[in-house]
Amino acid sequence: MTPFGKQFAGFAATVSAGSRLRLAPTPSGFLHAGNALNFILNWLAARRSGASVLLRIDDLDAGRKRPEYVQDVFDSIEWLGLDWDEGPESSDDFEKNWSQHLRLPLYFKVLEQLREKNLLFACRKSRRDLEPCGGGYPPEFREQGLGFDDPDVAWRIKTPPGFSLPDFVVRRRDGLPAYQVTSLADDLHFGITHVIRGADLEESTAAQQFLSGCLSEDKFLKINFLHHPLITDEQGEKLSKSAGAFSLKCIREGGAGPEAIFRRVAHILGLPGETGSAGELLLRVT
Repeated sequence: MTPFGKQFAGFAATVSAGSRLRLAPTPSGFLHAGNALNFILNWLAARRSGASVLLRIDDLDAGRKRPEYVQDVFDSIEWLGLDWDEGPESSDDFEKNWSQHLRLPLYFKVLEQLREKNLLFACRKSRRDLEPCGGGYPPEFREQGLGFDDPDVAWRIKTPPGFSLPDFVVRRRDGLPAYQVTSLADDLHFGITHVIRGADLEESTAAQQFLSGCLSEDKFLKINFLHHPLITDEQGEKLSKSAGAFSLKCIREGGAGPEAIFRRVAHILGLPGETGSAGELLLRVT
């Protein structure tokens, strides 16, 4: 068993019949092997102990969302042979009943709570403005003479010195709640108890835990998190959503099954032997 395999086993041991996990893809491109790894790990942790799985599609970024990307989520999960217990049954059901746009009042309530606590400030600095700061956020930028209701301003939250995501955005310049707010609010809303996500989201986990502390949301602080290794391309770069060779859509349309994906997951967990399906993998981790 690999070091991560041991971490996964320890995490999975905390999952029980009353636990809730989620699959939370973003329909901003066609899903890839890294998304499949995440789906499979969450599914395995839930199914080995009788916990429930929620399908939550994070679609608030309408500028990047496409109908074909939403449909790809369902096609990919079906191709992998996975299932879920709550959430949309189809792309039509998703648009009618499960889209994040239907939960906007929930997100805006969180933003107002943060604003009322005097934890936020308005910002009009662009990414280009912040490039010389090397990932930091100068404290003097907190005073830009802007109002929260001014046009074209983001809302940022004041974080302590040395925080991994300094003064991160909670409301975007287009007026929409940012990912850290929506993900936190959704996990609370749906009663999520365990989250498996990529290592690239460790800073997001810290940001959301910081927000939950600001809001005195103890339930979120009790969520058990596990961050899994990323699948990379030949150059060692993180996979991105696209229609390229690493997309699940491309693999499916080439006539291949998901066996290679499951073998890779088994390798990451350090399970010996051959594994070609979700059912076979589940038998080997229970």
